[in-house]
Amino acid sequence: MNKLVQRALAVVATGALAFSGVAVSAAAPTPTAAPSIAVSAAKKSPVVAIKKTVKGSAKATVKPSYSKAKNVKIKSALLKVVKGKKTIANKKKSVKLAAGTYKVTTTVKYQLKGKTSTVKKTQTLLVKKKAASKRSVKMNGKAKNCPAGYPVKGNRTGSKKEWKYHVKGQRFYNITKPEECFKTAADARKAGYRASKI
Repeated sequence: MNKLVQRALAVVATGALAFSGVAVSAAAPTPTAAPSIAVSAAKKSPVVAIKKTVKGSAKATVKPSYSKAKNVKIKSALLKVVKGKKTIANKKKSVKLAAGTYKVTTTVKYQLKGKTSTVKKTQTLLVKKKAASKRSVKMNGKAKNCPAGYPVKGNRTGSKKEWKYHVKGQRFYNITKPEECFKTAADARKAGYRASKI
């Protein structure tokens, strides 16, 4: 009996819904959102950009290094150089520096569309000491040829074990097996060699 009552109630409820205009339907799938495309603005390059100060060897000449946009007019590009707490140069177009570590400030004044602006950058610059070039190369006394750049042959053999040097064009130059080769005859003399007589 109870089942009959429940079925009757279900039929009545469905009929009531139908007459009230409410439709019973399966849930419609929600439309998926279209994929969004993120458009990021291109990074605007600076009107004037100061480049990295290049490392150099002793007695390096440092100049302002920068890049600029097409319509930019450079009014001035100057350097300030500080070593420790001492200012070496200020408002200079170029500076010669010996070995050491410096703080280099580049200041560029420019004009764009009638407006004057300034850009400034401070960088650390290491100027290395120039390596001393070798004046001679030690040899074993077995080979006849000297390395490139060291054409003078130093010879410590002979009847009196004298230290002699030979230059190209001398009689014994081609057959001499040097113990030391030099850049110049002056370098050979400084090392204690004397000029060969022939």
